[in-house]
Amino acid sequence: AKMMPGFGMQPQIILLKEGTDTSQGKPQLVSNINACMAVADTVRTTLGPRGMDKLIHNDKGNVTISNDGATIMRLLEIVHPAAKS
Repeated sequence: AKMMPGFGMQPQIILLKEGTDTSQGKPQLVSNINACMAVADTVRTTLGPRGMDKLIHNDKGNVTISNDGATIMRLLEIVHPAAKS
């Protein structure tokens, strides 16, 4: 394998927003799984021919009733990065 000049062992530089949680390891993995499962449980009951509607009430007093998963995801204002995607 031929090494290209300038592409050797350069350190990775990652830019993060201030206040970003940079925790790693098993606790972070468990946190990511739990967050995704919570979102999945919320949306799962809206699926299929017997899908239920969800009533979402936000802090501004707006109320939305929907069984559309994309609408619910948008209205939930999810802050966890793994659950958001």
